[in-house]
Amino acid sequence: MTLGKFLAVPFLLLLPVIAFAHNFVIGKPVTPVMISEKGELILKDGDFTWKKWNTAEFAGKVRVIQYIAGRKSAKKKNSLLINAVKDANFPEDRFQPTTIVNTDDAIPGSGFFVRGKIEKNKKNYPWAQFIVDSDGLARKAWQLKEESSTIVVLDNLGRVRWAKDGALTPDEVTHVITLIHQLIAAENP
Repeated sequence: MTLGKFLAVPFLLLLPVIAFAHNFVIGKPVTPVMISEKGELILKDGDFTWKKWNTAEFAGKVRVIQYIAGRKSAKKKNSLLINAVKDANFPEDRFQPTTIVNTDDAIPGSGFFVRGKIEKNKKNYPWAQFIVDSDGLARKAWQLKEESSTIVVLDNLGRVRWAKDGALTPDEVTHVITLIHQLIAAENP
């Protein structure tokens, strides 16, 4: 075996790991995750509480999920999409943005500030869903990169319709907004 062939074999074995940054399958639900510590942030009568959360709650509405590391750099990666979702003014009874923040993947000592920002966002967008994944359970279950931002679009049955780990291009943002409009329209013919 030549040296080139010898080096090519390990590279080819790593190719599936390099090519896929997540395990989402179009048309299937996400791998189930249950978050018991922290979980979903609830705002009721001006007070914040936490409740256990799991992916079974995805069904019922069209969703765009942003799974992000608890880092400012990760938040910035898909701010273009988040702003486009805000501007689209989707109907709250059929659409819900879901932000899951991995505080296990945050700069040490910044957890307090990250949670404060999540609480501020919940006050500003009370109909949006905010979840704290303090152990990085979803990142592990969904095989996501550290220090990143992942976007997943789900239909109202909780099935993956589109996914990408990393920053979206302007064309991908347009595609996601168009897809959400189509999924909401298909829900009510």
